[in-house]
Amino acid sequence: MGKGGALSEGVLKKIVLSYTYVAIWIFLSFMVIVYNKYILDPKMYNWPYPVSLTMIHMAFCSSLAYILVRILKVVDPVTMSWDLYVKSVIPIGLLYSLSLWLSNSAYIYLSVSFIQMLKALMPVAVYTIGVMFKKESFKSETMANMISISIGVAIAAYGEAKFDSMGVVLQLGAVAFEATRLVMIQILLTSRGISLNPITSLYYVAPCCLVFLFLPWVYVEYPILMEKSSFRLDFAIFGTNSFCAFALNLAVFLLVGKTSALTMNVAGVVKDWLLIAFSWSVIKDTVTPVNLLGYALAFLGVGYYNHSKLQALKATDTQKKSQQSDEEAGRLLAEKKEESSGGKKNESHD
Repeated sequence: MGKGGALSEGVLKKIVLSYTYVAIWIFLSFMVIVYNKYILDPKMYNWPYPVSLTMIHMAFCSSLAYILVRILKVVDPVTMSWDLYVKSVIPIGLLYSLSLWLSNSAYIYLSVSFIQMLKALMPVAVYTIGVMFKKESFKSETMANMISISIGVAIAAYGEAKFDSMGVVLQLGAVAFEATRLVMIQILLTSRGISLNPITSLYYVAPCCLVFLFLPWVYVEYPILMEKSSFRLDFAIFGTNSFCAFALNLAVFLLVGKTSALTMNVAGVVKDWLLIAFSWSVIKDTVTPVNLLGYALAFLGVGYYNHSKLQALKATDTQKKSQQSDEEAGRLLAEKKEESSGGKKNESHD
């Protein structure tokens, strides 16, 4: 009885911790998205400088990541040569900077709810680019699922009350660059046995992003900011906003490390619905029935895709365990044969 009670208590503790990590990640992800919208939207804080905002985030994250890795030694840095850094990390940094720039720019033109609906295209982009780079195998069933997600997003776009072509182009561009970044991580880093957690990823990638963003900032936003003589950086607003962005990366580290990437995907769906509800009820964005119908269709497609990925991971895991058990059985059998032959030799010697 005592053992059973202890086991139940341990399982309960694990479940509570898992849900706590999920709740923290949802809250921080929610906060970063709404906070960015508040800062960038001309009708709210009215600071429409997405490159500057992203640079502030990258400078803040670079500094804190350096402190955690080099000074506090919370995590160990990855052994990386300069050649590998140039050929692998810098291209990923370029893609990440473009993705962040465009996604933050979209908040100026589109509602939070519609942006979340467009983000449902991420699995479509990742799968398509994965097939192009031969990291994914083409399957008719999976492609049909991707088409259903795309149709759902198209219906949601058709029903959008405040449709803005510029905003849609920016968000779709952000999705494309982010999907390419995820595939490039597989090709340039994972395939070489290099694994970066969110903290080490910021440590290596954030400085690259800062350098890449500096170029468009000098030509696009810096002249405008200089014209505004009254411009002053609000450290309370931008400091807390940057801290939320960094804390989100720590939450990803905890969530994926203590649960799984699939849990994060499922939590992401919950977060999207919460953001749509918040956008409609608090920000007073218009969410039409056609919007919801389209996103519901896309949501079902994404859910089915995540389910298929989970089944594939389980099958791979089962196959690995079967191979390991077969190898172990073979090793034990060989040991028994050696013992038996050794025993016979001893008998003949006697």
